[in-house]
Amino acid sequence: MRGLKGKNVVVTGGASGIGQATAGRFLEEGCAVCVLDSSAGARSRVRGELPGLAGIIDADVSDMGQVRAAFNEAIGLMGRVDVVINNAGISIRHDFLDITPEEWDRVLGVNLKGVFNVAQTAARHMVAKGGGVILNTASTAGSTGYPHYADYSASKGGVIGLTLAMALELAPAVRVNAISPGYVLTPMQRAEYTDEMLDAVNRKIPLGRHARPEEIAALFAFLASDDAAFATGQVYVMDGAETTGGLCSQWTHE
Repeated sequence: MRGLKGKNVVVTGGASGIGQATAGRFLEEGCAVCVLDSSAGARSRVRGELPGLAGIIDADVSDMGQVRAAFNEAIGLMGRVDVVINNAGISIRHDFLDITPEEWDRVLGVNLKGVFNVAQTAARHMVAKGGGVILNTASTAGSTGYPHYADYSASKGGVIGLTLAMALELAPAVRVNAISPGYVLTPMQRAEYTDEMLDAVNRKIPLGRHARPEEIAALFAFLASDDAAFATGQVYVMDGAETTGGLCSQWTHE
């Protein structure tokens, strides 16, 4: 991708799944990369799997104090931050009537408040230095809704709205976009779905499979590059045509 080599990148939730694949892709593009992740086990593992990382930083994105401290550490390690991939997220598979207030607060705290915390911290730095790119991980769940994921769907709908508003306010200095993946075969997805459930999903997707994390990472790399210099204020769906076919509603009674 044009214009990525030499960029300094922060990836939240960067020690597993889409985040790790994205961190690896930016390393391949010649970037310096710091990952933020709250899981000690994931941080330990990614240290061995991506030895070229500039930093692996412990941070809970739902806590603004931790986010600010993490960014200060990343800036200390790399000198500045040019690109932020706002990817940290959690989900809990449960029925709407069973969601507890504590679960609601936790999912919205990481998935929406966390995106705000990281984006505002990054934007202040980028505006002060004259430019940058912020890319958020949304989800098709935020635009269509998914049964058993009301809190997750609400959080991702918020990410979509936040992305659009940020793009308008931060232009022309900072470009802001989001990617809305459909089903991606990540450790989080694997933990919540049995083999039979995964097979059922694949049969409903026109391309016949889940996305690979590396495919989402490739789109992040493009959107951060100079090849996408006129792209801002958009939400890019990458779901194998699942939502095009109106397939999400098939899950309602399953």
